[in-house]
Amino acid sequence: MEQKIRCDRFMGANLKKLRMESGLSQEKLCAELQRRGCDIGRTTYAKYEGGELNIRISVIVELRKIYGCSYDDFFEGLDKE
Repeated sequence: MEQKIRCDRFMGANLKKLRMESGLSQEKLCAELQRRGCDIGRTTYAKYEGGELNIRISVIVELRKIYGCSYDDFFEGLDKE
């Protein structure tokens, strides 16, 4: 029997957009996250942006502080079908 995998929504494009608007490379962003207590490597963060891995809430909290944005910015466009 063939099994279909349901594609879930992911915020990777929003994560990348926010990072690019802040002028940060993945390496610099991860260094700042690590300084703030989030043990995130560049490879893991790349998987967040690529939609291969779900991001932890604690990382979103720190990213909001770094970017000075609202939580809505992370979820922009995700409610569209």
